[in-house]
Amino acid sequence: MLGIFSKGMARIANLEAFLGQPWILGPAPDQVSAVAVWGYRPTAAKGENFARAHNLPLLRLEDGFLRSLDLGCHGVPPLSVVVDGQGIYYDASRPSDLECMLETEEFEPTLLAQADNAIRQIVRHGLSKYNHAPNAPMDLLGDPCRPRVLVLDQTQGDMSVALGGASEESFRRMLDAARQRFPGARFFIKTHPDVIAGKKKGYLTEALTTRGVTVIAQDYAPLSLLSQADVVFTVTSQMGFEALLLGKDVHCFGLPFYAGWGVTTDESTCPRRTRGRSVTEIFAAAYLRYARYVNPFTGKRCSVEDVIQILARQRAMNERNAGNWACLHYFRWKRPHARAFLSSTRGATSFFSSPRRATAWAKKNSGHVVVWSSRADASLERLCAEADVPLARMEDGFLRSAGLGSDFHWPYSLVLDDQGIYYDPSRPSRLETILQTADFSAALLDRAKALREHIVGQGITKYNVAASSELATSLPRDRVIVLVPGQVEDDASVRLGGGDISTNLDLLIAVRRACPEACILYKPHPDVERGNRLGKIPDELTLRHADQIVRDVGMHHLLGIIDEVHTLTSLTGFEALLRGVRVHAHGGPFYAGWGLTTDFLDFPRRRRRLALDELVAGTLILYPSYFDWLTGMFCGPEEVCARLLDPTSMVRGKLWVRLVWRLREIWKHRLRHD
Repeated sequence: MLGIFSKGMARIANLEAFLGQPWILGPAPDQVSAVAVWGYRPTAAKGENFARAHNLPLLRLEDGFLRSLDLGCHGVPPLSVVVDGQGIYYDASRPSDLECMLETEEFEPTLLAQADNAIRQIVRHGLSKYNHAPNAPMDLLGDPCRPRVLVLDQTQGDMSVALGGASEESFRRMLDAARQRFPGARFFIKTHPDVIAGKKKGYLTEALTTRGVTVIAQDYAPLSLLSQADVVFTVTSQMGFEALLLGKDVHCFGLPFYAGWGVTTDESTCPRRTRGRSVTEIFAAAYLRYARYVNPFTGKRCSVEDVIQILARQRAMNERNAGNWACLHYFRWKRPHARAFLSSTRGATSFFSSPRRATAWAKKNSGHVVVWSSRADASLERLCAEADVPLARMEDGFLRSAGLGSDFHWPYSLVLDDQGIYYDPSRPSRLETILQTADFSAALLDRAKALREHIVGQGITKYNVAASSELATSLPRDRVIVLVPGQVEDDASVRLGGGDISTNLDLLIAVRRACPEACILYKPHPDVERGNRLGKIPDELTLRHADQIVRDVGMHHLLGIIDEVHTLTSLTGFEALLRGVRVHAHGGPFYAGWGLTTDFLDFPRRRRRLALDELVAGTLILYPSYFDWLTGMFCGPEEVCARLLDPTSMVRGKLWVRLVWRLREIWKHRLRHD
């Protein structure tokens, strides 16, 4: 048991996983075997005194080198933490576990190969400690015909400066040395935006007006800036090591953890650091051996590769969502969904009921209009086109929730389509473009196959509504068993993709005509069964064309005992394909026209023949966005599958909203039938 004395530390998500053992806040001496504190913060003093008084080991914690999307001061929990039993990596005045590792240990070839691969992935995704900033413009540092020297300023009070054996004088000497060593170069000082705003003071503040020096005060993703420099000068910044990952010439005027090992030009020396180390070895020690990582979705320790992929997804979604979004025609209970799926550290989301006001706001703020797909119409398209404002449509994804959307279960998956929408075959959609043009790599197809097998093996469907697993009566063995899934008749996918068929009854008649000898099972849509939506057929009329009506049988079980699915546009057809069931598409669903279904309509734009896992990759991995409500982070379909299998992770709208909405639906139902 570890003792801690900081309430701030106690609030760190997954702290026990990072520490590798339980902890207690404000312990008695006989309750703990060691004490943990956060770096050299003032709050560490109480823990230090307690450990000293009771002769207990002391562990110092700090953020790792791949921490999070946004800053810790914004309340974002870390994905990486370092734990040091001797000192801490940025304190060169005494040994640290990292320094001793680099001085004494040998690294296996497999570890170095892992390090090289992780470096490639970090560089590919442009990752750093924090990952909220945009990429720098490609030509920010100008023409490479002259050497481009980047000098890194730091804010006064940065503890790594003094503990790295440096001072304010070190920064002045650094700038002078840069100009002496590279007299014909172009010089750039990267300072913090808060320095320009006057909120903080940098060590090079007075040099910002020096002639011949260009100041970069904007917040850019570090690797995107470093990649344009030829030479980097730093005192103790982590950006210096990231420059080494890019193969840059790095000059150090302090003693950061990566200095003194022969990969940097150093102004200071550390007598404890006697070995020569490669950049790969330093990375292996710091990022693979020293830092600890926790998967936020499982709360368990994980690898650096896992965190790289998680941060890459967060950064990609942050960039996609950057900007301003005018959300049109969103019911109040859906607004939190839009805010989450459009969230970014750089932008705003506003809601409107007037198309003209939404378009005007978006134009004024260089933003987008986004509308729930069923509310988009030709007049809105014309309005956005005339204003030169981009229009996007939002819709539920294919692994949505552990319950119906009309029962206010919050979605784990939504799609944002800037071309059309997946259920409208009359025009291209982002999904159709992906399926038509994407380069499906072997790794992506392996992931799609594993996802498909997991979905089938665990019985996951779009809504995952609880149901019994057995049919009330046995099925004949001498007839083809056909499932016809009912749909919501006023649903946009039926209106736009149904062709000549617009009702569940018309579909049943068409299926019986096509399959006169088959045993037809009709499963009403759960929204219709609950009275939430339109499309109910009287049982006696249904049984003129179907052999059985199945209500309380789970879709996963049904798909395991039938031979074919005949559908208009239902997602059940896609779920059947995942399970190897033959599918006949009477309408124009997104999965038709690719050579995997028997189609009753033509799809002239869909010329590509897809393998099943290519369809899965495009539909479940590349097209939708996934959001985890428990962590407040974007995630992948694999994490959503885990949430859907966990009943404790179900998230629903507020009770009063559900009650008001239910009364409204009852009133509408009575109006239709009076």
